[in-house]
Amino acid sequence: MSSSERRIETRRGLKSRVLEAGQGAPVVFFHGAGGLLKEEPLLERLGAKYHVFAPEWPGYGADGGEEKLEDMLDFALHGWDVVESLGIEKPSLIGHSMGGMIAAEMACIANKSLAKLTLIAPAGLWLDAHPIPDLFSMLPFELVGALFTDPRNGEKFLTGGIDFTNADALTQFMVGNARRLGTAGKILFPIPNRRLSKRLYRLTAPTLLVWGRNDKLIPPPYAERWAQLVPHARLAWIENGSHMAPHEQPELVASEVERFLGAP
Repeated sequence: MSSSERRIETRRGLKSRVLEAGQGAPVVFFHGAGGLLKEEPLLERLGAKYHVFAPEWPGYGADGGEEKLEDMLDFALHGWDVVESLGIEKPSLIGHSMGGMIAAEMACIANKSLAKLTLIAPAGLWLDAHPIPDLFSMLPFELVGALFTDPRNGEKFLTGGIDFTNADALTQFMVGNARRLGTAGKILFPIPNRRLSKRLYRLTAPTLLVWGRNDKLIPPPYAERWAQLVPHARLAWIENGSHMAPHEQPELVASEVERFLGAP
């Protein structure tokens, strides 16, 4: 299903691009540190059954505003400001990686304001026995290897088919990537631990955890820890899935999400 695009402005004056697709029950998708990619097959699939909204975080689009988000609380409240600006009441939230971390914080802060919560390999916890690799120190080829089962396929998704032999295109990509990681670093650097674990007891919404068996960035022990900390959470494994399972295994991820969300 094709998506449309609109722009919104929150009460705080932050502007954002929002991808929108489908009809039915509202679902808001929060992207990870890599941003909304040129291809988002999971959103296309979910748009066939639900009314899907996918906003960009400040610092990821052309509108700026990232200087107004200084800490985890700012990101979480901005998420709810976006929901308000979209005119949605009690949506289901889906968050991937960094977006999952923020969605979980949102669900802890306003635990009666959402219908259901899906967290796809969320960041936000830290296990000393299983340290998460430092995204901010990785070279591009290392990053692709950490995120995807097949690095060659991953390059296509992360670069959107950019021709890196073109100096202008390469410069534009590098500048944009530095800006995106600069925004993400506010809550992920030096380690993605903002004491979220202390607040997860407040999470009362039905919760689905989706995790790739081959996730090298946030490995499977984190899935088990999330399942222990989130009340009444259900864990769904994606076989042969990586951290970027929504892009490598969109049909399997969508099937799990649709089963959890139920009929529109």
